[in-house]
Parts: sequence; C-alpha cells; structure tokens
Amino acid sequence: MEARPLLWIVVPCYNEEKVLPMTAPLFIRKLRELAEAGKISANSRVLFVNDGSKDRTWEIIRNLSAEHPECLGICQSRNRGHQNAVLAGLMEAKDRCDITISIDCDGQDDLDAMNEMVDKYLAGAEIVYGVRSERKTDTWFKRTTALGFYRLMKFMGAEVVYNHADYRLISAKVLQHFAEFEEVNIFLRGMVPLVGFPSDTVYYERSARLAGESHYPLRKMIALAFNGITSLSVKPITLITTFGIGFSILGVILMIWAIIQACLGNTVAGWTSTVCIICLLGGIQLISIGVLGQYIGKTYLEAKRRPRYIISARTWEPEARHWIEEGTQEPAKAPVIPQSPEEKMKKRRLRSGEDAQA
Repeated sequence: MEARPLLWIVVPCYNEEKVLPMTAPLFIRKLRELAEAGKISANSRVLFVNDGSKDRTWEIIRNLSAEHPECLGICQSRNRGHQNAVLAGLMEAKDRCDITISIDCDGQDDLDAMNEMVDKYLAGAEIVYGVRSERKTDTWFKRTTALGFYRLMKFMGAEVVYNHADYRLISAKVLQHFAEFEEVNIFLRGMVPLVGFPSDTVYYERSARLAGESHYPLRKMIALAFNGITSLSVKPITLITTFGIGFSILGVILMIWAIIQACLGNTVAGWTSTVCIICLLGGIQLISIGVLGQYIGKTYLEAKRRPRYIISARTWEPEARHWIEEGTQEPAKAPVIPQSPEEKMKKRRLRSGEDAQA
C-alpha cells in the first residue's frame, strides 16, 4: 500500500460553543473524504486549540475527542489571542504529521479548497495559501479597509499575500524551520512567507459565518494591522526620519526668510502663524514619539523572552493530578537546603569556641 501524507487540521477556538457543534462534523467529514480519495493517511487528525474560552468550548472539544478518533484537542492556560492559538497548534502538530492546514472554526472558509491544497503539496509546494477570490460577503467599509491594509503593508515593505488570512497548508519540513522564529509579537501571515520554500495559492469564495459572532471587531482589526506593520517593518521609523529632515530644511529656509524680512523692516506682529506652526510640529512630534514608543515596547517584550503559549491540557493525556509520594512505599526525604557562606562561618566559629573550652 502506497504511503500517504499524514494531515493535521489545526482549528483555533475561542468562545465557539454555538458554532463548534456545527463545524466539527464538517471537518471530520472532509478528513474522511480526503482519506478515502487516497490523498492523505487514514490516521490524519483534527486538532482543536482552545484559546482560554470562557464558555463550554473546551467541554465540547473533550466530548468530540471521546466520540471521534479523528478529533484531538489542546487547551491553553489562558486566552493569548488568535495568532498565538494557531502557533500553538502548529508547534504541537509539527512532530506528529507531514502537513498541517490551519483554518478558523466559524465555517466561513471553503473546506473543498483543502483538496486542491493537498494536490499542490503533492505536486511539490511546501506552503499553499488560501486566498479569497472576492469579498461579496463583506461590507463596503470592510472591503475598503482590507484593501487599504494590504496596500499599506506592501508600501511598508512587509511581504504578505493579498487577501490571505490564516487558511493555509504548511508542511512539517517548513514548520521545523519556522520553529526557529522566536518572536513574541506574532503576525503569521507576514512571518510564514519569510521562511521561504516553494509555495502556491488556492482561490476560494468565503461565505458568511454559520453561527455566533465575529471575534475581530474594528478595534482588533486595527490592532492586528498595526502589530503586523511594526512587527515586520521598520519603515515607519524611516518615514519619521524623512519627515524630520524635511521639516528641518523647511525650518532653516523660514529662519532665513524671517531674518531677511526683519532686516527689511517688513515684520508684522502676529500670533496665527505661530500657533499653527506650533500645533503642526507638536502633533507630528507626539505621533513620532508614539511610533517610536511602540517599537521600544516591542523590544521590551522580546527581551523578556516570555512563552508565547502554555498548554494546560491535552485530550490524549489524563487530567487527574498526581503527587510525588503517590505510589511510593518509602516516605519522601526532606530536601537538603544549601547553607549560605555566613551560616557556614558562624558554625565554624561555634565549633572553634567549643574546642577551646574543651
């Protein structure tokens, strides 16, 4: 029998108790369909990543794991965000499979695109991006802001795939190298292209969410965009420097002009121009300081080297607590506490005093 690649579908979940019972059977059905078609191994799995949900999401994942052998689940110790949840699933899967496909839980992404993704992997691609062919389901505002976001990212020098979110196939070979990227500030759609390797794209139509509410309101979308720009590009700092040089040159020219006008006796007392110039330069300075502060803050977060995710539970591991003395016949020995140099010196003095008295 010819060997087939082992696939793990990574599905991040956050407060998805309404939509998960609807989409989980779809993931299982697609996995079986691909296995029956001979494209993937029959031992392929769906890995649900609970991102610190506050509802019954983790309970549903555990039940799915108990009822269906294709389903597995991991739970983060707290909510760490969508990008960290996807990363946790990918890192958990990289040593257990040949290929992974990350996809959101809401049912908006076309599952049939997975067939073409696997075909392109078998044809030699190590990364296959799922790209939206159109945005019919989006509002005018979301379409316009999304277009502006991708254009801005391109202008800032970040390498991103247009209209691609986090629906992608990545081989285990790529993930092994991607694990060497240790950034705390994660923006996967900009980081994955940096790894390299042969890649391809699959176009699909995105439908409306099956149930529940979107976890990406405008505020989070703006934060994600700003995080992506500052994580992948230093061009904003270059722009600040350019603006500073430009305004400095303009300031020198205005100074020369003011001196000439003063020598000619043409100066007129006025406050409007002064106030306007102060407000303009003050606003630019505050914005510049804010952008620089963002980069300094990211540097601070990177320097602390905190873990990007912590897995608190896995469905294939028992959740019961265990103690050190459990199952042992002999009582545990008391730990040996090392003495400080001061305590050692004190004991030596006491011993020498006792010897002198003796």
